Amino acid sequence: MTLLGWGLAILGALLLVGIVLYLRSARPYRSADSVAKSYDEWTRDGILEFYWGEHIHLGHYGSPPRRKDFLQAKADFVHEMVRWAGLDQLPAGTRVLDVGCGIGGSSRILARDYGFSVTGITISPQQVKRAQELTPPELDVQFLVEDALAMSFPDESFDVVWSIEAGPHMPDKAQFARELLRVLKPGGILVVADWNQRDARQKPLNWWERLVMRQLLDQWSHPAFASIEEFAELLAATGWVEGEVITADWTQETLPSWLESIWQGIQRPEGFLRFGLTGLIKSLREVPTMLLMRLAFGSGLCRFGMFRAVRARASSRTQDSSASLAAPL
Repeated sequence: MTLLGWGLAILGALLLVGIVLYLRSARPYRSADSVAKSYDEWTRDGILEFYWGEHIHLGHYGSPPRRKDFLQAKADFVHEMVRWAGLDQLPAGTRVLDVGCGIGGSSRILARDYGFSVTGITISPQQVKRAQELTPPELDVQFLVEDALAMSFPDESFDVVWSIEAGPHMPDKAQFARELLRVLKPGGILVVADWNQRDARQKPLNWWERLVMRQLLDQWSHPAFASIEEFAELLAATGWVEGEVITADWTQETLPSWLESIWQGIQRPEGFLRFGLTGLIKSLREVPTMLLMRLAFGSGLCRFGMFRAVRARASSRTQDSSASLAAPL
C-alpha cells in the first residue's frame, strides 16, 4: 500500500471512531458557564495547545491559498488582520483590547511586534492562567477574566478593540456589538474576525444545512452564528459607527485550516505518547466536527467574515438628542 493509501486508511479509521465519540459527547451551549467550562477543560488538558499552538484560531494561507506550515499560518493570520485593519499605522503604546484572547497568542504578537499595550480578556480562568504563564514579563500585556457581553471597563477605554472567533459563543449578538463599541474611544478602530453563517434572509437554509448547523452549534458550545450582513447591521445599529462598517470574506484564505488540523494528529503521533489513550479519545471526537466545518465553509453554508468599524466622534444618538434640544418648541 502506498503512503497515501495508508494515510487514507488511517484517516478513515479515525473518522469512524470519531463519529462514535462525537454522537455520544456533544457540548451544547447552555450558558456562559458552559463556554467557560469547555475552554477550561481544553486548556487544562493541553491537547488543543499541543496541536494548535498558542493561537486557537484559523490560519491565513494567502489568496489563492498555498501550502504553509500550520502554526506559521496562524501567526500570519494576526499580521494579515493587522494590515487589513490599518493597525500597522498606529503608534507604539496604542491601547488594545483583545476580546476572546484565548491563551494570548494574538495579544503577545500585538505587544511584541507592534508595541501595543494590550489587555486580553476571556471567560475562561484556565485560559487566563495559561496566557500569563506563556507571556514574558517585558511585554506590555495583561489578561483578565471578563464576560464580553458585560465588560467591567468604563466607556471609551481603548484605542483599538480586537476580536478573533469569539462571536459564535455570544447568545446576544446585538449586545456583543454594543459592548465592543462602547469601550472603544471616539476615532478608535474595531476589528473583528468571525465564523459566520450564510445570510438565510437571502437564501434560506435547506434541511441538510439546518442539520449541519445544529451539529456545529452543539459540538463546540455555540448558541448561534450571525451572517456577515447581519453582524455588520448590528454594529451600525448601535449608532456609534462613523461612516460604514467595512466587511470582507476570508473563507478561501482560511479554508485549508480544517483539514490541516486533522492532519496534525496524524503527522504528530508523539501526541499519543504524551496524552495517552484519554488524549487520543478526546482528539478523535473532534474529527467529525472539523470535517463538518470544512463542508460548511467549503459549500458556502458558512463564511469567514472580517469587520472593521471606526467609533464615531459623536454618536448618532447624541446627535439626535442634541437636535431635539435645539429644535423650537
